[in-house]
Amino acid sequence: MVAIIVIAVIVLLLIVWGVSIYNNLVKLRNNRENAFANVDVQLKQRHDLIPQLVETVKGYAAHEKEVFQRVTEARAAAMGANTINEKVQAENALSSALAGLKVAVENYPDLKANQNFMHLQTEIADIENKLASSRRFFNSATRELNNAVETFPSNLFAKQFGFQKEPMFEVPKEERAVVEKAPEIKF
Repeated sequence: MVAIIVIAVIVLLLIVWGVSIYNNLVKLRNNRENAFANVDVQLKQRHDLIPQLVETVKGYAAHEKEVFQRVTEARAAAMGANTINEKVQAENALSSALAGLKVAVENYPDLKANQNFMHLQTEIADIENKLASSRRFFNSATRELNNAVETFPSNLFAKQFGFQKEPMFEVPKEERAVVEKAPEIKF
């Protein structure tokens, strides 16, 4: 009789332990999704400002058609992405296209003095800063989920219930060299 009670208590403790691990994995996954929702809000604001910026710059730089096309196509791809992973890839492409636009703007000193352009540039810089902060929070939430998915004993439950390692929001490989290069300062 005592053996049955001990076995029942052990089984009950194992069930409670398993439920606790599962619930933690669900909480971490939801935290990651919530973090991406915050990124998504910033991305929406970014997408809304990009057409205004492009139109302002177009007035000054009519022959930079390829740059505008890249930005427009990258924005459309980013807005059409459905999953978190698709959005991460599309937003990285959009960041790259916006970097190309910034380079094109450098060729037009009159544009840099235009009040509309200055206002848009300030707003985009503000959104980019907020986006960077949201991405850091998203990556932190992703790291926590990935740690739980890959560490013992939660990894045993993660595999059984379809939890997997998720990608971070990182600088694309083609932009890594630019990011790691020290900026040139000219007077």
